Amino acid sequence: MKSQIILKPGKEKSIKLGHPWIFSGAIQRAQNAEQAGATVDVCDHKGQFLARAYYNSKSSLAARIFSRQPGQELDQAFLERQIRAALARRPALRPGVQTMHRVVASEADFLPGLIVDQYAGHLVFQILTAGMELQREAILETLKKIFDPEVLIERSDEAIRSKEGLSERKEILIGRPEDVRTVGHENGMALTVDCWEGHKTGFYLDQRLARQLVESYAQGAEVLNCFSYTGGFSIAAKRGGARRVISVDESKAALDILAGNWQQNPGNDDCQMENVRADVFAYLRQLREQGARFDLIVMDPPKFVSDRAHIDRACRGYKDLNLLAMQLLREGGLLATFSCSGLISRDLFQKVVFGASVDAGVDMQILHQLSQADDHPLLLSFPESLYLKGLLGRKVSLS
Repeated sequence: MKSQIILKPGKEKSIKLGHPWIFSGAIQRAQNAEQAGATVDVCDHKGQFLARAYYNSKSSLAARIFSRQPGQELDQAFLERQIRAALARRPALRPGVQTMHRVVASEADFLPGLIVDQYAGHLVFQILTAGMELQREAILETLKKIFDPEVLIERSDEAIRSKEGLSERKEILIGRPEDVRTVGHENGMALTVDCWEGHKTGFYLDQRLARQLVESYAQGAEVLNCFSYTGGFSIAAKRGGARRVISVDESKAALDILAGNWQQNPGNDDCQMENVRADVFAYLRQLREQGARFDLIVMDPPKFVSDRAHIDRACRGYKDLNLLAMQLLREGGLLATFSCSGLISRDLFQKVVFGASVDAGVDMQILHQLSQADDHPLLLSFPESLYLKGLLGRKVSLS
């Protein structure tokens, strides 16, 4: 019997428009697809073929489409073809300027459940779904063949795997434990990346364009970088001519790497550096009580929400942070503020920032709408691939 899932009447519309996700509630029945991650034909309620997908009855997001071609297998040949195509779409790497980027961005590169990031000679990948889990060996062989990496690390240690019935996994597949750190280059910055313990696969590659923009506005500024992690925005501000940069994060390990990054990026040696290990919310209130003021504040918090039931609480957190930031800005000061929570839309985020400005008694002139860098593309048929949104605004007081 053919492996397939039959959709309920009317549920084929989004599939025909190119969306790659099928939720369990849209499925009328599944046939011969007991194995989690099994490849199936997706058919409408009349049995008409729509796409090829892999299916997991354990997940509410039950099927993910990888091809519109009948008979297409999710195998090593397909993986190699898709990864090479994704690599060809990326901007060319330039030694000393740009040596790290995202190679595969899951659904946005037509390989749902697979993330691949490159940091110079280090390659880090994540497998997030049961369908890709079945192809793990093929993925390994394909990555070795295409990239011949000096170090190959799996960072499938995301909690989201539990929704697919999978346990978390971390493994060094090529290289030694002492090789997990490397120095990558981004727009001329030399940045140490910990591919084993660092956030995500080691670094926030998606903020490359925003860091470049912050650099262009930093001349002569006193800068506060909140949730600084290893200091990408801090180094960018230093390079842009900032006179003082305060970086705030709760992680000692991240701040230690930041200190090293500061030293390995010479120039503007008169710029004062201060690294503060603290809870950002509490530290911002402390600064407000002290009457501190800044010319440029970067607010790049971690994801606040992964469940729709908690969106309101997340919005309160974003509003609180932005309100405090606006109160700490000098007149004419700049705020670069972000949300990487996929469940927070761009419109909702802008409304939250607007609410913060009203409560702060100021207005904000929006100079730039910000998003993820071009190696994290937005697929028009898959709006969920737009997860990072931001604003660069100037504080102007209400008269």
